[in-house]
Amino acid sequence: MNIITLSNDNLQEEHICCSISSKSTETGVKAKKEWLKCRMQEGLKFKKLDTRGKVFIEYLPAKNAWAPIEADGYIFINCFWVSGSFKGQGYGRQLLAECESEAKDQGYKGITLIVGNKKKPFLSDKGFMLKHGYEVCDTCPPFFELIVKRFDENAPLPRFNDYASQGMGEGIKGIDIFFTAQCPFTVPYTNLLKPIILESDYPIRLHLITTKEMAQGHICPITTYSLFINGRFQTNEIITPDKLRKLIDKLI
Repeated sequence: MNIITLSNDNLQEEHICCSISSKSTETGVKAKKEWLKCRMQEGLKFKKLDTRGKVFIEYLPAKNAWAPIEADGYIFINCFWVSGSFKGQGYGRQLLAECESEAKDQGYKGITLIVGNKKKPFLSDKGFMLKHGYEVCDTCPPFFELIVKRFDENAPLPRFNDYASQGMGEGIKGIDIFFTAQCPFTVPYTNLLKPIILESDYPIRLHLITTKEMAQGHICPITTYSLFINGRFQTNEIITPDKLRKLIDKLI
């Protein structure tokens, strides 16, 4: 099966895998494609199998990553997903090999990405990466790990920067949701929360991260979506209106 690389020439015609276009995700897909278009100018690559399914890898130079890491001279995998019936057929290995080969050819020190200390939603599969020569090089509470594959064993290891575990501080009351357009689900799902936020007396704040600099100074490792309660990180899973209502009921 052929691998397609998205570009300005085909971005609007091709689907972006993680969200096959539908009415419910239309706004998110549009926002994601605009985000991709801007990041492509900074070296981002989005490669996918020529199939209508979730089989893709997205990566860029770590200096331009929307993550609070220090990884000079590395490539950062932003998202890597092989789902359902496509698993176990070598597609993930094929996509990863393309990323690694390209990074070597361009003189990068290696590849790095963020995973969970065990399998977590919206994070790449740590077990798969370890089988392909990756190792843990840094950790960040409550469960985040930075892993790396170095092409030169003497290259400095990437690490989370000092902002990554900072949190929001003490004395903050309420729910704070930080998000970007990196994921096609964040924008539409966050929009669904707005009526609940307006009718609730409990403080709920939305924070859209719009620049690389904001993302690199974020207060937890994941910038795509992060939810804080009273200033402390709780989850990177995108919540639905029903989940937000239940969360408010528990807190008030």
